[in-house]
Amino acid sequence: MTDCLIDPVRLSALLGRARGRVDAEVLAECDSSNSVLLERAAHGAPSGAVVIAERQTAGRGRRGRVWRAAAGDSLTFSLLWRFGGDISRLAGLSLAVGVALARALESCGVRGVALKWPNDLLLDGGKLGGVLIELASERGATAAVIGIGINLQPPPTVDGFALPAASLAGSGYTSNYHELLAALLDSLIATLDVFVADGFAALREDWQARHVWQGLPVRLLDSASGENAAATVTLAEGICLGAAADGALILATADGGQQRFLVGDVSLRAA
Repeated sequence: MTDCLIDPVRLSALLGRARGRVDAEVLAECDSSNSVLLERAAHGAPSGAVVIAERQTAGRGRRGRVWRAAAGDSLTFSLLWRFGGDISRLAGLSLAVGVALARALESCGVRGVALKWPNDLLLDGGKLGGVLIELASERGATAAVIGIGINLQPPPTVDGFALPAASLAGSGYTSNYHELLAALLDSLIATLDVFVADGFAALREDWQARHVWQGLPVRLLDSASGENAAATVTLAEGICLGAAADGALILATADGGQQRFLVGDVSLRAA
């Protein structure tokens, strides 16, 4: 990875499906690309607005976890997409985004990419990246800010993550920011088109095929946030059957039944 800065003109020239449908701005530094784009969404920014952060000083993951991004160490960006209808129509969106990211990385020659419910991107068993989606409802519609972070280099600091860190550098990937980001944006736009038309159900089979712990014994954890992020409570244990059409996690339990969950963190259960 030799490119440290994104040139929007060069990026635009590499776009396919996303050409003319995204408007990317590069910030040398910000607290969080999601925070910047949420504010812009509140002031009327359209679907396809993209903020790329060279460096994030207060990036975040789910439940207050920290995602620090030094320049050149990770690819961090946020995409705004506006959906008609209420928030319930967005069930499974984070899983759909995961499918888009995996497809893009595979198209760039990255092997060993997997997904973990609900929002983790894995590479050879380590956490390569993640998705943080933040929603705002307005007049019968919903604005979704889709935040994405992918490790290009091994991160110096990872707070609150149970999995070891992975990076594209560790996989031998040698392309540059522009080619990678163009592939990601093209895949995201194509996947969002499918999601808008048919929901996560149309992408579920692809997600299931990439789910790292499909068919394995797992523990579903409820992780605390903030200062108590290391504290966890076990919500359930069972065999992971994957995701339902609405994105809910399905576990087969010891009593022969099934349970559905919409929140929590999945951990592989020791045999």
